[in-house]
Amino acid sequence: MSETAARPLRADAERSVRAILEAAERVLSADPGASMEQIATAAGVARTTIHRRFAHRQALVEALASSAARQLAQAVEDGRPDTAPPLVALHRITANVLEVKGAWAFALGLPADPDSEAAAVHQDIGRRCITVLERARADRLIDETADLHWVRRVYYALLGESLQGNPDDAGIDTDTLAARIIDTLLHGAGPRT
Repeated sequence: MSETAARPLRADAERSVRAILEAAERVLSADPGASMEQIATAAGVARTTIHRRFAHRQALVEALASSAARQLAQAVEDGRPDTAPPLVALHRITANVLEVKGAWAFALGLPADPDSEAAAVHQDIGRRCITVLERARADRLIDETADLHWVRRVYYALLGESLQGNPDDAGIDTDTLAARIIDTLLHGAGPRT
């Protein structure tokens, strides 16, 4: 277990860990085989600092995946999935998730060890998504016979496709993309009646 998970960090140490994780996301996105030294250089810290915080490269990668997963979970919570009207919650959550996934694409694309913190957080996010979809179904935004696990998979696919980046979408803000995703999820491509 890394020191970052063992006990709370002082503010300066927390900033250092945050800088390392942000640098790791940038560097590993460009070169998944990058060394700890390259990450330390990009973070503006000494190699010894990175090794003091993370015993080995895998510990850094696990911390990166966990940090990104926690940020994704916070993005969902910031959408007020339990209290906002379901359509509002879906839109807010989608816009928030697009921002986090865009910023942490490498870390969120890592396969999570089933026993890891990141996997547990992703499972909780999946449950939260079903809860919002149940609320949307109760508000008749989703057909009462719809398989919500399938709807969630479609929703995730729409998010993923939006994040792939289409040159035609350059400069489109996350609120507009979120509106497209929710409109497609709830109405498909069929004619509006």
